[in-house]
Amino acid sequence: MRRQIMKSDTAAKPGPAAPTPVEPSDESIKSDEVFSTAAELFSLLSTPIRLKIISSLCHGEKNVSQLLGDIETTQPNMSQHLSTLYRAGVLGKRRDATQIYYRIESERAATLCRAVCTQIAFEIDHEVDGAPDGRLTPRGPARS
Repeated sequence: MRRQIMKSDTAAKPGPAAPTPVEPSDESIKSDEVFSTAAELFSLLSTPIRLKIISSLCHGEKNVSQLLGDIETTQPNMSQHLSTLYRAGVLGKRRDATQIYYRIESERAATLCRAVCTQIAFEIDHEVDGAPDGRLTPRGPARS
């Protein structure tokens, strides 16, 4: 539902000149929604283990034991990250007897993960834009 913005914040005065509601432009709403959604997704993908999980599952569904074979971490830590990704809708899961298999549910997240990680790997391999270890380098204070 769209929120209406009033042209005037003052209380309506008696007479014909009452404030008229103004709808935010579709462009500003879309822009806000795009940036908000992107920020949520980047926040969700802000830990290396979650990126590794998504990368591993891009090759097909796996159970926790298989994921632990691909990713060095503890079982409780893996389960916590899988749960977070599942609750966010990035992963889906199915039970087969005692095993739970996870799969990519959000192609948006998988595509973003693949694009960003592929670009960074390329830059590291070719020593492009950044520190030798591939990390962002902080700059000193801006000079006038």
